[in-house]
Amino acid sequence: MNRRAFLKAIPLGLAAAAGARYSASGENPAGVMRYWLDSVLRSAPGPPAFDPISDEGAAPRASRFQKSIDFDETYPDDFLVAEADSQTLVSVAARLERTQKLVGHGNFNLLSFDKMLSFARNFPDIGEFTCDELDFLEELFFADATRYGFFGDKVVHDLTTEIPRRDVVKIAGSGHYLLKGEPLDKFRRIRKDVGDSIALTSGVRSLVKQYQLFLSKSVKTKGNLSQASRSLAPPGYSFHARGDFDLGKVGFGLDNFTESFCETDEYRKLIDLGYVAIRYTQTNPFGVRHEPWHIKIA
Repeated sequence: MNRRAFLKAIPLGLAAAAGARYSASGENPAGVMRYWLDSVLRSAPGPPAFDPISDEGAAPRASRFQKSIDFDETYPDDFLVAEADSQTLVSVAARLERTQKLVGHGNFNLLSFDKMLSFARNFPDIGEFTCDELDFLEELFFADATRYGFFGDKVVHDLTTEIPRRDVVKIAGSGHYLLKGEPLDKFRRIRKDVGDSIALTSGVRSLVKQYQLFLSKSVKTKGNLSQASRSLAPPGYSFHARGDFDLGKVGFGLDNFTESFCETDEYRKLIDLGYVAIRYTQTNPFGVRHEPWHIKIA
């Protein structure tokens, strides 16, 4: 995807408002969108914070907070992959799935971008990434995620970032890894205090793993990156790279990634501990759905 095509996909209402703000202030356009939206939120009376109303006579836009509640809905100002890049999205997602199948789910959690490319070049079952696919991945990584309604911080700034194996510990029976230090210590403490019915459902994730999750969701949303980002952090923005991890109830399956987890004894015990913080709370300002399973590491 070239930058021109990517920028053309920005909703016109957002672009016009941001442009007006830029013309009036003379600020750097790269930071205009974030500054503009943040200023709107600062001026609101408190959560939920509302986006500005679109052109006169049109219906008000859904607030950031409302979108995070109805996260699987579509909205008129959602950011969509350009039509010309829709097939590239599908092919990249499929190639990442093939890579994960080849290296194994556990190893894939730690796979770096460079090693992914090496596997693709050397294993016909994956197939080498095309120039269009690489451009697409690069554009997605370097784009400002506020374009499609994700307002969290970027925590990985280099495509070639690696997670050294010496810095992680594999958690038996989970297929996942945790970073040594606070993440590992907190998980062990939680497991001791809550009991064996609490399970690690996702640990540290490489940039490649976050690509795979985000693009898989984006395919399901038919290229709606805004809708995808309400459930999954875009590549480079996931705190799983810094040590955050997900917890669930043993045997609860995919319900661990729904509000149903809040109804379990495990969740109630988890919250009662007093030393556990949730990254994406019900009133989080990041445009993300409530994730009661996502444990925040400072």
